[in-house]
Amino acid sequence: MRIAIPNKGRLKEPSLQFLIDVGIRPLASDDRALMIPTSWENTELVMIRTEDIPSIVEAGAADLGITGVDYIKEAGANVEELIRLDFGKSRIVLAVPSSWDVNDIEDLRGREIRIATKYYNITRSYLEEKGLHAKIVKISGAAEVMPLLGAADCIVDVTSTGTTLRLHGLKPIDVVMESYASVIGNERWMKGSESERVNLLLTIMKGTLSGKGKKMIFMNVEDSKLDSVIRSLPAMLAPSISKLGGTNAWEVMTVAEEKDIPEIVSKVKNNGARDIVILDIEKVIK
Repeated sequence: MRIAIPNKGRLKEPSLQFLIDVGIRPLASDDRALMIPTSWENTELVMIRTEDIPSIVEAGAADLGITGVDYIKEAGANVEELIRLDFGKSRIVLAVPSSWDVNDIEDLRGREIRIATKYYNITRSYLEEKGLHAKIVKISGAAEVMPLLGAADCIVDVTSTGTTLRLHGLKPIDVVMESYASVIGNERWMKGSESERVNLLLTIMKGTLSGKGKKMIFMNVEDSKLDSVIRSLPAMLAPSISKLGGTNAWEVMTVAEEKDIPEIVSKVKNNGARDIVILDIEKVIK
């Protein structure tokens, strides 16, 4: 089984860390390597450019891929978004020089403008949708410098915080699209020879995402205080309880959001729980 992930850029490290959290650890660290074996038997990583991943997955050269939905749309690839990931959030924006007296796209109507971008297809669709006329200057490198060089008047590019735009004297005036990282597969993945293993991997990936930000809580509770403790606990379905041998007490276990832990601990202690143990959760398989 092959999983295509970015070989560089903002999605590389989060993608690698996500796979490590899933349990798939690369067994080599050579930045020049294109194919890397992993801790999963007969599973390897294909390290390629982020923008090429949709086409590679569509062609069936990789069973799964991790890339941004902006690159999926730009490539026009016939792939299926299988899992939305919790990283890679960004926006594709139209940005103009800060010195321009322009605050939205309506201020650009009637102007002859040149837009530098690596998102040629996305930009063309955006201009058609907005009814704007502009020359698209297709580039493969940094777009932010193009207005400074005089190669373009404005840009369409990705931004997370807007810091890079400001450093280059640019300001966003419209959001072209929202983007995020996604696990993708071609539309024939369920019919492939690796479909069973791919489906298992997708299940574990979803479980990894479900487990993030959650904690498992164990505590001991005397019989007389059990009802009040249980009433103060959250649970995915219901808290799990088991009788402690040779005592008049119970072990209570539940799962909670990490952000809620201080409040939960305060409540259950006040209601009589003791010996409280809090553990990390790697995965929650539903």
